[in-house]
Amino acid sequence: QVHLVEFGGGSAQSGGSLKLSCAASGYPFGTYCMAWFRQVPGKEREIVAAIDFDDTTSYENSVKGRFTIAQDNAKNAIYLEMNSLKPEDTAMYYCAADLDNKEWCFLHEYDHWGQGTQVTVSS
Repeated sequence: QVHLVEFGGGSAQSGGSLKLSCAASGYPFGTYCMAWFRQVPGKEREIVAAIDFDDTTSYENSVKGRFTIAQDNAKNAIYLEMNSLKPEDTAMYYCAADLDNKEWCFLHEYDHWGQGTQVTVSS
């Protein structure tokens, strides 16, 4: 059974940094698409960053140059390093896995989710 658990959410000042972690289990890690999504109340969940099996990364335009997604196959984990945070980054952040694909990961539907971790950025 796929299990995803996020860590590292919290509060930060505008311009600050946070790093999210996601521990994955229940499937062969490093061979499928992984991604970070975020959602604010009243809006649809949006993809923030994705990473392919070969570590190719892709980002939503508003976070390019500020956020970095990475994966550690030895630890079965993915990370989202968030720098130069803005109040509009405030959201619930979710780790996700797509076990049907391994590349072009920004474009696919995801069907396994963590419980989410809240990120709040104050101005």
